[in-house]
Amino acid sequence: MSKILVTGGTGYIGSHTVVELHNAGYEVIIVDNLSNSNIKILDQLEKITGKRFEFVELDLQDASAVDAFAKQNQDLSGIIHFAAYKAVGESVAQPLKYYKNNFYSLINLLTAYPAANFVFSSSCTVYGQPDTLPVTEDSPVKKAESPYGNTKQIAEEILQETAKVTPGLNVIALRYFNPVGAHKTALIGELPNGVPQNLIPFITQSAIGKRGPIQVFGDDYDTPDGSAVRDYIHVVDLAKAHVAAVRRLADGKVDGYDVFNLGTGKGSSVLEIINAFEQSTGEKLNYKIAPRREGDVEKTYGDVTKSKNILGWQTELDLNEMMRSAWEWEKNIKDNPF
Repeated sequence: MSKILVTGGTGYIGSHTVVELHNAGYEVIIVDNLSNSNIKILDQLEKITGKRFEFVELDLQDASAVDAFAKQNQDLSGIIHFAAYKAVGESVAQPLKYYKNNFYSLINLLTAYPAANFVFSSSCTVYGQPDTLPVTEDSPVKKAESPYGNTKQIAEEILQETAKVTPGLNVIALRYFNPVGAHKTALIGELPNGVPQNLIPFITQSAIGKRGPIQVFGDDYDTPDGSAVRDYIHVVDLAKAHVAAVRRLADGKVDGYDVFNLGTGKGSSVLEIINAFEQSTGEKLNYKIAPRREGDVEKTYGDVTKSKNILGWQTELDLNEMMRSAWEWEKNIKDNPF
C-alpha cells in the first residue's frame, strides 16, 4: 500500500483529502501543528473511514524536527503539502507571520525530502486581478494583492526552480479557487479558529446565531450585482483532485513541474452565494454592505479544461450542495461541539 504524507491533514481541505486518499486505497500519515485545526478531527476521520490514521504533531517551521521526522519516515510514495496560513486579511495585517510560516515550512520539507512526488496546495490568488476571464494555467501570474497570495506565488517559484535541478523531485501545484462545503456525513467541515476569514463559515455561523450580520465587502465592483465574484468548488471535489494528482505523479507522467486549476469554471457573486444559501437551507440571512476589503480581487474564475483532460478530473457537486452541506456541518458542530 502506497503511503502519502499529508501536512495540515487535520485542517479543512487536508481532512477531506485524507478521506479520499483512504477511499482510493492509500495509507496516510498526517502531520499538523494544530494551529488552525482540532485534534478531535482524528476521531471524526475514524468515524467516517473506520481507520485511525497515524498522526504526528509537528511544526514544519522547526527544521531539526522535520529532519528527525524524515529519518523515521523515508518510505513515502508522495507528499501533499497543505500546511500554511491562508487568510488574506490577516496576511495584510501580519505579513511576517505569513512569510515565515509558509516559506520555512516548505523549504524545510523540501530539504528533508529532496526527491519526492510532491503535490502543492496553491491558489488562484497567484493570478491577481486577471486581465481576461476565465483564467487558464497560462494566464500571467500578476503582482499579488496580499502577502498570502505572494507566499503562493513565491512558493510555486521555489518548487519550479528546485524541481528543475533536483533529480527525483516531481511537483504538481494545484491552484484552488474557493473551497466550500463539507463531507456528506457532516462529521468534518471548515472549522476556523476565532472569527472566520472566509465567506461560507461566516455565513453559517451568522445563520446559527454565533456571529452578527454578514458583511458584504463592496457592492460597487464591475460585476452583475456589484459584489465580488469567485469560483466556488465543493471541498470533496477538490479533495478528489489531489488523489488524481498523486496518481499522475506515481505513474511517472510529470517530469519536474506542472500546474492545474481546480474550480468549477463558473463565477458566483457574494450576493448570489447568500441567495443560494437561503434557497438551499430555508434560512434567512442578515447581511449588510461594507466597504471593500484590502487585498480582495474583484472577480475571478478558472478554466479547468487542463484538469479535465490531463488529470481526468472534474467537479460533480453543485452550489446548492455546497451550501446544504456547509449548513449541515454547522448544525452538527453546534449540537456536538468539539
